[in-house]
Amino acid sequence: MKRLNIFYWVFTGLLIPSFGFGSVMDIIGNPQSIKIITDLGYPAYLSPFLGIARILALIAIFTPKFPRLKEWAYGGLVFDLIGAIYSLLAVGNPISYIVFPIIILGIISGSYYFHYKRQAVNI
Repeated sequence: MKRLNIFYWVFTGLLIPSFGFGSVMDIIGNPQSIKIITDLGYPAYLSPFLGIARILALIAIFTPKFPRLKEWAYGGLVFDLIGAIYSLLAVGNPISYIVFPIIILGIISGSYYFHYKRQAVNI
């Protein structure tokens, strides 16, 4: 059980730098964040919305209760990343641009996997 908790917290803790810092930049309207989203063809006003949604998802994941909300939060982050990967490729960016989002997708998958492993042990 101890090893399971360690793996869960390592993967889940990595979600903060993966999503948290960029989301704060999106919320405050960092010019680089705005440029990235507008270069993908989306309106600038979408950036703060996505930043707030990601922060709320992280809060839900780190909150010990509310399993259904946590499930939706994981799903939302996965859809966000899949959309980002698709958008990056759709505008003609090279494959190398999607390496980081794929790594983050692996981190989310690890957190989700170990979350359910922990739940199964605690039942």
